[in-house]
Amino acid sequence: MGRSSIGVGLIGTGFMGKSHALAWHGVRPVFGDVPEIRLQALCEINQALADERASEFGFRRATDSWATLIDDPAIDVISITAPNAFHARMAIAALQAGKHVWCEKPMAPTFAEAEAMSDAARASGRTAILGYNYIQNPAITHIRKLLDEGAIGQVNHVRFEMDEDFMADPDAPFHWRNDRASGYGVIDDFAVHPLSIIRTLFGEVSQVMVDMIKPYPDRPAAHDQDGGRRPVQTHDVATALVRLANGVSGSLNVSRTAWGRKSRIAIQIFGARGSILFDQERMNELQLFTAEGRESERGFRTILTAPVHPPYDRFVPAPGHQLGFNDLKIIECRQLLGLIAGEEARVISFTQGLEIERTVHAMARSFDNGEWVSVSG
Repeated sequence: MGRSSIGVGLIGTGFMGKSHALAWHGVRPVFGDVPEIRLQALCEINQALADERASEFGFRRATDSWATLIDDPAIDVISITAPNAFHARMAIAALQAGKHVWCEKPMAPTFAEAEAMSDAARASGRTAILGYNYIQNPAITHIRKLLDEGAIGQVNHVRFEMDEDFMADPDAPFHWRNDRASGYGVIDDFAVHPLSIIRTLFGEVSQVMVDMIKPYPDRPAAHDQDGGRRPVQTHDVATALVRLANGVSGSLNVSRTAWGRKSRIAIQIFGARGSILFDQERMNELQLFTAEGRESERGFRTILTAPVHPPYDRFVPAPGHQLGFNDLKIIECRQLLGLIAGEEARVISFTQGLEIERTVHAMARSFDNGEWVSVSG
């Protein structure tokens, strides 16, 4: 790839911060064709936690100042896994400091901030991508291959769902995701993932019609000993009709309050000669139906991902042994490094991510106005 080593800085060490750290550790052993990864420094909200995480994650230094981390000349790439409200400030500062950026989704709570991030990436000439790792699944890559080959004929309708239950309990404490400062709620927290897959498989969304609800109007205030509750300011369930720029119709349903659903991204693609089904909770398989042969013997067949579905083969040489969520992050990390080296890559850049954000804000306008809205404005 040209460079002998890459220095990495990590901001945030929660769920996604740990996922980034595992990816940086794993990318060279898995792929082999990348520079040496130097885990230079990480940042957390206080020094004690930063020191603890640096020891656990294998970083050389720790700090409680993200600005100090960004200014470190030994760091080439900044992983940003802080809460949404901080993304724009951190990403723009990192790009202006000459760093490459790997930022978790969504870009930012406001479109103006997202636009500023995209502008900063363009002006810097650095690589800047967003953490849409579900598009890295070999199963999704194979779906794209099937579509390109015309396996199910002309696609006419698609349905996407994303459901989890981490906010299903009405008595769960108020979370930063319930605060308007984090964004709209489920459409920029969840819907962006299906939108990233829609973009990868089909291209842009042109129009949307959206409804949203708040199943629980308030939640217990965290650390409030008197039993106080805080109003929920974001929506947890959304239903959308979509029209794609290529003429395909579709629907998108997302919920953070769906008891029993843990990590569901369900995809149904209907074509003139067949259908494709996929569910992220069974992420190592997909279902393919083709209208061929005797009607009495037609049915969906299961395709298990295997070494013939790259880059599955980089992880395990046997079919059916399965990849996991953090493996997708390793694939995304390899794509990032390839892009930095000038290779083509399957990622969502800040420029492409801005179009996803544009769709999210169109969805919000549709809900406010109660009508179909053009994504282009």
